[in-house]
Amino acid sequence: MHDGSGRIVVQGLTKQFGPVAAVQNLSFTVEPGSVTGFLGPNGAGKTTTLRMLLGLVTPTAGHGLINGRPFHQLGNPARVVGAVLEAQGFHPRRSARNHLRVYASAIGVPDQRADQVLALVGLGQAADRKAGGFSLGMKQRLALATALLGDPQVLVLDEPANGLDPEGIAWLRSFLQSFARSGRTVLISSHLLAEVEQTVDQVVIISRGQTMYYGPLANLRDSQQSRVLVQPSDTGALVAALQADGVTALEQLPDGRIAVTGVESKQVADTALKAGVSIYGIQEEKADLEQLFFRLTNGQYTASGPNQYAGPQQPQGSGYYAPPQGYQQPGYQTPPQGYQQPVPPGYQQPPPGYQQPPNPYQQQNPYQQGQGQGGLGGGA
Repeated sequence: MHDGSGRIVVQGLTKQFGPVAAVQNLSFTVEPGSVTGFLGPNGAGKTTTLRMLLGLVTPTAGHGLINGRPFHQLGNPARVVGAVLEAQGFHPRRSARNHLRVYASAIGVPDQRADQVLALVGLGQAADRKAGGFSLGMKQRLALATALLGDPQVLVLDEPANGLDPEGIAWLRSFLQSFARSGRTVLISSHLLAEVEQTVDQVVIISRGQTMYYGPLANLRDSQQSRVLVQPSDTGALVAALQADGVTALEQLPDGRIAVTGVESKQVADTALKAGVSIYGIQEEKADLEQLFFRLTNGQYTASGPNQYAGPQQPQGSGYYAPPQGYQQPGYQTPPQGYQQPVPPGYQQPPPGYQQPPNPYQQQNPYQQGQGQGGLGGGA
């Protein structure tokens, strides 16, 4: 019998596929009441780790436990763990409702639970539509509904925001946070920190199957080195005053401002006041978290050839934090000069006063504090 804690424990997890080490000695813990992001580049070993945790791949060494037990020892696992590894397991001619009823029967929950979870993920009005006609974002919602059928204690989701539009991502963020705040456990994988940084409480960052960082997201933010951009009335006087105070990380920017690294804006302002230097503008700037993520995972799959579409280098001292050496922007590449965005045939500009119709898939989240938890008891 499992301990009912909702805790995920990965200890020394390793998987070797012939000569390829997909995962190497991973260890981390996911606590209930929080959303944990499992981050790394494509091919870093995230999905392999999740498959080992869910009993679909046998580890070479180590173990992954949920509620103190391996997945296959959980009894009725669907009442403990809801998992989505890919949003494609649907019969194209089966309606969303009937798809869920098949799974409901398999795990021993009532048929009406299908309609409950469809409303929960915002697909109530699409219940009778065939899954084969769903967009990728709707398939993601249907896959999540399937994972929620057993009203699980733990959610394990692989790239859950893939295919969602901005509104869908905002909805998913709110849903996962409220699900976790109800005392449950959420582990989500992604290859982009920017995609999940507003959702997660702690992160596990891996590259080449190895842990690069594990801890609260707040600690990762605190590890960034900020700088203060200041526009003084007398640049030389302010530089001299800062140096006299022991501040040496100074940079003159092309627009006349000074970049001061490693100090807070209050200290710069106080030094300027003592030196009798007027301040016309001051702001504190931090490196983007996504760039820090790239530094931790840099080099796993870096393109070796030159980028023919790359524009001129951003000048140093412009307020821009340059990515680490060797970093290549994933996915989208800058189009060549003169490129025109194609306009679909027959496209017409919306008439004046046109308003976007309301989204029929936006639904209230019952996992918000003070509301019900989906009609079934917690995982047993």
